[in-house]
Amino acid sequence: MNKIILVCIIISFPLHAQSDEQFNRPLRQKEELLPERFLNYRAPAEPVLFAIPGREQALTQDYIAQYLNPRWSQWLVEIIQRAEPYLAFIRQEIENRNLPPELLYLPVIESEYRVNAKSRSGAVGLWQFMQNSIEPFDMQVTEWIDERMDFWKSTRGALDKLQENYAYFSDWALTLASYNAGMGSIQKILSQNELADYWLLSERKEFTTETIHFVPKLLAVSYILSQPRRFNLDFLWPRSTEWVLLPVDRQVDLSLVAAVAGIPADTLSEANYELKYRVSPPDTTYHIKVRAVHAQAVRAALEQKDSSLIKYYFYTIKSGDTLLALALQYGVSVDTIYANNPGIRERALKIGSRLLIPAYKDIDPYQGKMVKMGTMDTGSHLVKKGETLWSLARIYNTSPEALAAMNDMRLNDILREGKVIKTPEKE
Repeated sequence: MNKIILVCIIISFPLHAQSDEQFNRPLRQKEELLPERFLNYRAPAEPVLFAIPGREQALTQDYIAQYLNPRWSQWLVEIIQRAEPYLAFIRQEIENRNLPPELLYLPVIESEYRVNAKSRSGAVGLWQFMQNSIEPFDMQVTEWIDERMDFWKSTRGALDKLQENYAYFSDWALTLASYNAGMGSIQKILSQNELADYWLLSERKEFTTETIHFVPKLLAVSYILSQPRRFNLDFLWPRSTEWVLLPVDRQVDLSLVAAVAGIPADTLSEANYELKYRVSPPDTTYHIKVRAVHAQAVRAALEQKDSSLIKYYFYTIKSGDTLLALALQYGVSVDTIYANNPGIRERALKIGSRLLIPAYKDIDPYQGKMVKMGTMDTGSHLVKKGETLWSLARIYNTSPEALAAMNDMRLNDILREGKVIKTPEKE
């Protein structure tokens, strides 16, 4: 009878290393410097391969230790759960191009895998594209769409950009640094230094603090998330999600398409965040992304030419409008208006901006708040410093639009001190 002998080797090591010497020791596949609580792991079925050097660097190891802290490891778990719809597609694109597998985790650092992420500098999407950098990558920003939030197009654009930068630098650390800081910025730094070495230039503080930490963060995150069982991370790797592109040759509302197809509405919205109103653009054939398991039902819904798949009113905000007045007019709740217009604020309604309001009933177009006009063109006003059409409209019990019209002005024209303008007769 064969006997199976189990040998258990226990190694103890503190969570935070105390010296640079400890941090400079390389993290190897079979002899890691790991906290004791991470030793009871099941090894991955296949060896984990890494293509970008730098895990042995002190700052990378520092981040590995930090991300293994319970608070940070839970943060990583939440990100991977959020990334579920996009991971399989991105992984396949990376493999098809024979790029480093670590790039799968670049959106963790860039956007926390939030497809609608927006930075303070104006970068948008999983891969954080600025609007002035998207033209070469088949992405558009229009009144209806912002394709920086299209996970399909933005992923291909980001990988194109990374490939182009690598073709120039022939070094992945510098390529990633250029993705963070811009190609021109890194080229300038290299032109002023003899060595083209990301790690040495980081030690010399040639890069910004953000760029110095950018590559170590990515390497640390990819090292941990590529082998979650080793570190007892509490999540199951998401199932692969296969996507299909379906053409839409008329304007449709995704929520109505989902309802007719009998699928959850969020399975369409999660894949098509680039549609600003969750409505496909008019006068064009657009391709929406659909989970493969739902493709047949959605295709059948789109082919029902006799069914209306768009029921929204667009309303342009006028002076004096309130969300309550609009809700009463259109027969919806204020909460419904909020839900369909992310970012709208009652106290900051902008004249001229557009609202998307579900058409639950047929109504005549709303004309806006009726403002008492007084006797037109019978008064005049000498403009004082700081006065505007809005401040004068309150004084004369009228609207800014009316004042602009009677003085042949545009609504946003600036009133100059000393100018005499026509007004209604003051009561």
